[in-house]
Amino acid sequence: MRKSVIVGIVVALVAAPLVTGPAHPASAQSSRTSSANAPYRPAPICVTTCSVWRPVDTWSRGAPSILTTTFAPFAERPATVVYAAWIRTASTDLALYLGYKGPGVTGPTLSRGPESVPLVGRPRLLATFNSGFYEKDGAAGFYAHHTLYFPMVKGLATVVRYADGHVDVQTWTHGARPGPTIVMARQNLSLLVDGGRATGLVHDNAAWGLTLHGVAAVWRTALGVDGRGNLVYAAVPNVTAAALADVVVRLHLVRAMQLDINPEWPIFVTYAAAGAAGPSLFVPNPNQIPGRFLSTSTKDFFAVFVTDRPGEAQPW
Repeated sequence: MRKSVIVGIVVALVAAPLVTGPAHPASAQSSRTSSANAPYRPAPICVTTCSVWRPVDTWSRGAPSILTTTFAPFAERPATVVYAAWIRTASTDLALYLGYKGPGVTGPTLSRGPESVPLVGRPRLLATFNSGFYEKDGAAGFYAHHTLYFPMVKGLATVVRYADGHVDVQTWTHGARPGPTIVMARQNLSLLVDGGRATGLVHDNAAWGLTLHGVAAVWRTALGVDGRGNLVYAAVPNVTAAALADVVVRLHLVRAMQLDINPEWPIFVTYAAAGAAGPSLFVPNPNQIPGRFLSTSTKDFFAVFVTDRPGEAQPW
């Protein structure tokens, strides 16, 4: 984990599998827009005022897959701003890619893939965001593209994508290798929030990674699910693990895991058009650049693609 200093808060929400899209056939498009039930959108987040969600992927067809908003989460700290991005999981695929340094050495016979967003996937790329620790900073399982790079560890928090397209954040209770229904699994530490409440470990900062200059409050990121199975990405600077858990609970998440920490790594990128055109840092992090994942990346990362059908294969 490289370290630097920055101020801001980011939250990215990956939301419920309630609609499919964007479909290219006109018939499928008509089916979605003529439905008696309007496409689901997340409720405003209200503290002293209420946020307004705005679509990002206006270039894609059908109901928007990504909505963004900003808000102040703490009434007593009004200068602290949250940048939130909501992602419709029924119309997207979550993918995991290796970087050239992280995960570390995985053996000469294992392909590391493109180590960036592959060209074949860029026409439907919606967003990219950071993953977890280097494995040298915390042993954890890593499984992508039918390949086990590091064995899964029982008891660790794990983001899982299944063959049918749905995703979850859970405590790993299986063996060292994911079963045939799982197409992606990435572990990092223990659960931060479980059952909608912070776990007992959140008050022990030493359990959540080495921090910049050893201070308790640093930039931390998290990934979780709400009661609908929606994914949530959150990046919060200058917070302890307990404060991060508090933010996650305020977002009504059922389970959540911490991802990377310290200011070097938090990043959430959106794209203004198909083909990965017009990349933009929704997370205003001066340590990152918009095109970070369009060329070889140092560390592993997640990508979100719009899809015609749940469970569409990850581009590689």
